[in-house]
Amino acid sequence: MSIVVTGSTGHLGRHVVEQLLEKVPAEQITAVVRDEAKGADFAARGVKLAVADYNAPETFDSVFSAGDKVLLISGNEFDKGRVGQHKVVIEAAKAAGVALLAYTSAPGSLTAALADDHRATEEALLASGVPFTLLRNGWYHENYTENLAPVLEHNAVVAAAGEGRVSSASRADYAAAAVAVLTGEGHENKTYELGGDEAWSFAEYAAELSKQTGKEIAYSPVSAEALTGILTGAGLPGPLAAIFAGVDASIEKGELVVSTGDLSRLAGRPTTPLADAIAVAVKG
Repeated sequence: MSIVVTGSTGHLGRHVVEQLLEKVPAEQITAVVRDEAKGADFAARGVKLAVADYNAPETFDSVFSAGDKVLLISGNEFDKGRVGQHKVVIEAAKAAGVALLAYTSAPGSLTAALADDHRATEEALLASGVPFTLLRNGWYHENYTENLAPVLEHNAVVAAAGEGRVSSASRADYAAAAVAVLTGEGHENKTYELGGDEAWSFAEYAAELSKQTGKEIAYSPVSAEALTGILTGAGLPGPLAAIFAGVDASIEKGELVVSTGDLSRLAGRPTTPLADAIAVAVKG
């Protein structure tokens, strides 16, 4: 039996594999990669590599075995039909008779267009009959802290979220929840709504940035249309800019506040405060 992680060299996948290595022998872990070279560091530590691509279904034919536990990390190729990509993995997992397929989805409360692919993938997974766990991941701290350059350049946090709040957490927190499901028992056919312990507003985010950088950084709320224009002006494709602006509109409506406590319960510890993530980003 293996624990198989797709997208294992991506931002979240790397955290998952690293944390799995702390809990199970390396030979029980299979890291699915598109580029073998990117997984070389895992292979050097005894992790098995499987080279496969969501866009080439035949490459998944021999990735899974009966009894495997699989983590399907949602793809990030918004323009390549993510639901079809995810179905490739679901169908291969079903054919192999895996014991569990966990999927990184989006909060059930999220109505933004970003959630559409996740809902369709959830439907395909439930229809497949494969034992499942839905890990409905909320927003990541890193969605903000990894993009501080324009904020620090203009001394402004620009968002179309009004006074809405976000229950974000770190990628490492969400990875810990996934690892708990993959290495634990009793998670079959369960849905977990995952988010950080503390919800924050963009005004609070700007205040924390000011405190940690010594600069006067203000929150500048804008309309969704204005944000779309700003993002396309910065080089983002129009459809993607509209998706991000749509998420901000959902934040304003309170759709990214997740107060279940599922994330800290699964991780076995409190979630990482936003201030800690800012501190790491500012030092970096």
